[in-house]
Amino acid sequence: MPSVRELDEVFKPSLPDVFSSVHLTRSPSFWRRALGFLGPGFLISVGYMDPGNWATDIAGGSRYGYTLLFVIMLSNLMAILLQSLALKLGIATERDLAQACRESYSRPTAILLWIFAEVAIAACDLAEVIGSAIALQLLFHIPLVIGVILTGADVLLLLLLQNKGFRYLEALVITLIATIMILFGVEIVLSHPEWGLIARNLLLPT
Repeated sequence: MPSVRELDEVFKPSLPDVFSSVHLTRSPSFWRRALGFLGPGFLISVGYMDPGNWATDIAGGSRYGYTLLFVIMLSNLMAILLQSLALKLGIATERDLAQACRESYSRPTAILLWIFAEVAIAACDLAEVIGSAIALQLLFHIPLVIGVILTGADVLLLLLLQNKGFRYLEALVITLIATIMILFGVEIVLSHPEWGLIARNLLLPT
C-alpha cells in the first residue's frame, strides 16, 4: 500500500511552473492587471496558427471555397468547450489530462488512451513540421529536408527560452502572432473576399 507521500509524488503536477501563480502588477488599473493573464491565452492560440493549419486551410480553401466554413465554426466551438473543460480540470485538481486518466481509469484503458494520444500528437507534429519546411522552401528556396532539420532545431531553441521563464516565451509568441495578424490583414485586403458568401456559409451548413 503506497504512502500518502508516495501518492503525492506520483500525482504531483508534471509542469510545476505551469501551476504556479501568475505574477501580476500592483497597478490599480483593471486592464493592466488583465494583461498578466493574456500570455497563457496567446500560447494556447498558437495551436490554431501553426504552419500545418495554414497549409491545410489554404489547400481546403482553394479546393472547396467557402463551403467548409460551417465545419470550421462548429470545430472551433467544440475546441472552446474542450479547452474550458481541460482548464477547469487543471485548476481544480492540479493535474493534467494524462495524470487524471491514470488516476481515474484502469491500467489497460490508460495505456490505450496514451497510444491514441501519441498517434494524434505525431499526426499533428508531422503536419506542423512539413508545413514549416514548405514555408521555408517557398520563402527562401530551402530544400525540404533542410527545412525539417531547421524546424526541429527551432523547437530546441524555444525549449531553451522556456527555461528562462514563461514570460520570455510569451513575449516571443505574442510578437509572432502580431506578425501573423498583420500579414493576414494584408492578405484579406489583396484577396477581396465575398463577405456575404462568407457569412452565409459560416452560419448555415452546406
